Amino acid sequence: MAGLLALAVAAAFTGAAVYVSVAEQPARLGLDDKTLLREWQPSYKRGAAMQASVAIVACVLVLIAWWQTDVASFLAGAVAIILPWPWTLLVMMPTNRLLEAMEVEVDNPQARSMIVKWGKMHLVRIAFGALATIAFLWALHLP
Repeated sequence: MAGLLALAVAAAFTGAAVYVSVAEQPARLGLDDKTLLREWQPSYKRGAAMQASVAIVACVLVLIAWWQTDVASFLAGAVAIILPWPWTLLVMMPTNRLLEAMEVEVDNPQARSMIVKWGKMHLVRIAFGALATIAFLWALHLP
């Protein structure tokens, strides 16, 4: 049961990451520079809290499934679903912090290029989520 729940939560994580990249990011890039930053800041804060907690829930569930079954694919998926944390902290955080610190009432000519860069880095989160989802599917279909 924990494996099925982990699969559902990992798929939700992946779906949310895909949504950001295919819907929200292109829509925000259509905004003027001030509005772009004004939209990105609260969106990032809310999205980070949601995706971080979903990744932790999926990781805990899949570790329970791995402990119950000793299926290696569950362990591989646990690693994949938690990797967005270090990716964000080590790679994305410098960009995130600069964008968060920008004042939305003043011109920030570098904001657009940084948000474009952020969007490209965010694609890695999709890859980790997809890998985790595939690993969970694989684990659940092993005899």
